[in-house]
Amino acid sequence: MKIAIPKERRAHESRVAASPETVKKMIGLGAEVAVEKGAGIGANFTDDAYKAAGATIGADVTADADVVLKVQRPIVSGKDAELASYKSGAVVMAICDPYRTGDDVAAFAKSGATVFAMDLVPRITRAQSMDVLSSQSNLAGYKAVLDASAEYASAFPMMMTAAGTVSPAKVLVMGAGVAGLQAIATAKRLGAVVSATDVRPAAKEQVESLGGKFVAVEDDEFKQAETAGGYAKEMSDAYKQKQAELIAETIKKQDIVITTALIPGRPAPMLVSTEMVKSMKPGSVIVDLAVENGGNCELAQAGKVVTKHGVRIVGHYNVPSRLAADASALYARNLFNLLQLLVDGETKALAIDWEDEIVKGTCITRDGKIVHPALAPKDEPAPKEEAAPKEEVPAAASSEETPSAAPSEDSDAAPKGEG
Repeated sequence: MKIAIPKERRAHESRVAASPETVKKMIGLGAEVAVEKGAGIGANFTDDAYKAAGATIGADVTADADVVLKVQRPIVSGKDAELASYKSGAVVMAICDPYRTGDDVAAFAKSGATVFAMDLVPRITRAQSMDVLSSQSNLAGYKAVLDASAEYASAFPMMMTAAGTVSPAKVLVMGAGVAGLQAIATAKRLGAVVSATDVRPAAKEQVESLGGKFVAVEDDEFKQAETAGGYAKEMSDAYKQKQAELIAETIKKQDIVITTALIPGRPAPMLVSTEMVKSMKPGSVIVDLAVENGGNCELAQAGKVVTKHGVRIVGHYNVPSRLAADASALYARNLFNLLQLLVDGETKALAIDWEDEIVKGTCITRDGKIVHPALAPKDEPAPKEEAAPKEEVPAAASSEETPSAAPSEDSDAAPKGEG
């Protein structure tokens, strides 16, 4: 079994799909591992480190590979096209953002590749070690607070000095999934007064356990606002109006707002309107982790830091990639844990159990067809969808965001990104 680790070619991507640590583990599975020259530089993994781990270094590593491991989905056309260089039937594992990239998914099927979308790993206990949304969103939430502190012209903690007292920063986190909870914890560690909002009832206890104040309209609809998988449901227009009014009053008092809310397969919900921005104090900061999915803030601009009505609005691309070393190390472990599931321990060859719930939930193309029930073309019958597994990861442990990919109610951002 030959495994290839190509260099990422999409813009704003510094991560890599394998670390020297996971290269050693893959060789332990009986694989030959080839890493493209310079693939790990953005994450501070040198070619020499990969060589020391047992990998070979080359320029064209995917042509004869049985398995191709990537961060973001392969580019299907143009001068940087990657998919055409893979052999037919190759297993490809990457963050695919399949709900927003239907044309790419069709191209994957046409190529004959067997593609596993890491951002579709089921939210069950057995798959937690493979959950890239959680690993990447966690870092995105942390980095969002650091980005806010860099733009905020005052201190986070209360400081008492001979010249007077500095008041602590007031931080509101919108969306209390993985990214949001990490943002709460980080802001608290920096000394801020933190509050948070989310439409999932389970989030209240999680927010309060981290020392934050929970802000939400807690009516009957709110109590039913969470799916079995831990994701946020789409709320009614009436609820959205009541929640918007509460948030509008809350935002006026905040120094920093961090938004992380995503809904799988849909544009990010608009949470912070222009009028809300106008109501904030001059010098306030908004960090929008969902900016690549349409944004939670009406005035956020993808890839830019802008000032609108005296408020700094941060909309960085691919936030997990801005912590590339740790993001790559965690993602590489997620990948290896799924790969391990696909390999026979005795024969050291691929032996995919197509009835395994993790395999079925993650594979999107196989044998020239789109096989995931949620992605099958409308003119073709979708494969029969199995009943949801009984053992779900609690909402507290689930993720949402993607980096460029990203679901629950948090972003990972990335371009999931994921966030």
